[in-house]
Amino acid sequence: MKTTIETMNNGQKKVINPCAEPCSVERGMRVLGGKWKASILWHLQDEPVRFNDLSRMLGGASKKMVDQRLKELEAQGLVTRHVINDRPIAVAYAITDLGRTALDILERLKDWADEYVV
Repeated sequence: MKTTIETMNNGQKKVINPCAEPCSVERGMRVLGGKWKASILWHLQDEPVRFNDLSRMLGGASKKMVDQRLKELEAQGLVTRHVINDRPIAVAYAITDLGRTALDILERLKDWADEYVV
């Protein structure tokens, strides 16, 4: 339901159908809105990517930041971590089916940003 504000007879305002905390938009932003999270998912859409390659793709993100975001995305079930080699250690990340469900949202966000040059 849509949240609205009505003015009562006495001039006070009353919120109708207030958004329960956290509302759906807020919950979604908590998952996708973290710095670099959406970009990580975007870069994983075609194939698994090794950690160092993913860090390079993200440009301004430190390896520590990329590692933290990948751990969060993995805990949320959006990416999986695969150890390729033990010595030297090599790790690749892949998007999960759940993570793929966010790609449509990211595609629309990309289109919006391109169209309005934001």
